[in-house]
Amino acid sequence: MFSQGSSFLATLGWMTQSLWDWARTSVKVQFSFSSVFSVCFCSILFLLLFFSSALAHEVRPAYLELRQTGPDTYDALWKVPGRGENLRLGLYVELPAGSTNVTAPRAAMVNNAFTERWTVKRPGGLTGGTIHIAGLTATMTDVLVRLERLDGTTQVTRLTPSAPSFIVEAAPRAMQVAATYLKLGVEHILLGIDHLLFVLAMLIVVKGTRRLIATVTAFTIAHSLTLAGASLGFVHVPGPPVEAAIALSIVFVAAEIMHSRQGKAGLTERFPWVVAFTFGLLHGLGFAGALSEVGLPQTAIPVALLFFNVGVELGQLLFIASVFVVIALARQMMRRGGMGQPPWAWRLPPYAIGGVAMFWVIQRIAAF
Repeated sequence: MFSQGSSFLATLGWMTQSLWDWARTSVKVQFSFSSVFSVCFCSILFLLLFFSSALAHEVRPAYLELRQTGPDTYDALWKVPGRGENLRLGLYVELPAGSTNVTAPRAAMVNNAFTERWTVKRPGGLTGGTIHIAGLTATMTDVLVRLERLDGTTQVTRLTPSAPSFIVEAAPRAMQVAATYLKLGVEHILLGIDHLLFVLAMLIVVKGTRRLIATVTAFTIAHSLTLAGASLGFVHVPGPPVEAAIALSIVFVAAEIMHSRQGKAGLTERFPWVVAFTFGLLHGLGFAGALSEVGLPQTAIPVALLFFNVGVELGQLLFIASVFVVIALARQMMRRGGMGQPPWAWRLPPYAIGGVAMFWVIQRIAAF
């Protein structure tokens, strides 16, 4: 599926580059803000998609879950990203000294992920011991570790190539929980290309600073509500339909961009905060789906939920700021170079965004 997506994106990239080259050599038009806006947004779109596609296999995290079942015993679950053809990343769990396997590891390769399950025993438990992931320093991926104790408390840790080991603590500290879930929130939004694409589309159609602030605020409030509701168990919605609906929301906003440029003010242009709030509820369910894979520490649910949401907001604001920086730099460069764009340049962003989003809709519905 990733190879199909890569081919699709490569074709779009080649078409855009060809149109750009033709415009530079064959068409001479006067510089305008809207043309720079269109070219910059299209460039940002393709950069996001190319990088996400190229790095898709490398940035998928591994996952280690240790669930305590007795004073000395733990059920272990180890998931490692696959590399196709029944191959896997060379990552291996090294438990603290004195640990022994009670049952032999049961391995399986499902959905391009290698999974192992087994039971381990260590006198006195794992507290105070060091868990190390061998081979992590040679990769570009991370490892998410979740340890659940008998009393229901959890320790969630993110291991990286520069920090491939950690010490099992007796009880999680609030600051550690906050830092871990803050990073998870930032990473989720910055690696969630569909969420960023929706924000990018809204930036194109919304005019004016005040309206933009109101729109971003409405989106934040909405996804915070459903994120909290779904994470706390008050809202139950299957994941696949949510992901397909998120992609469909991007298609809707892309169509609204077309209507706006053609002088037909749609709902998004007239009431952007309403659209942002409505679709923000959907995106919040998507955030909750990612958070459910990690879980919330039972003794620090408010802290974990708050800082995950803060991380999502920080990542979103960072993306918006980056978009405007790119636009400002491009405007300056094009003014100095006296470059112009053809009158059809404004069509590139909505067609590209809508085309990619529709591809996701079909792909996600087919995966039901």
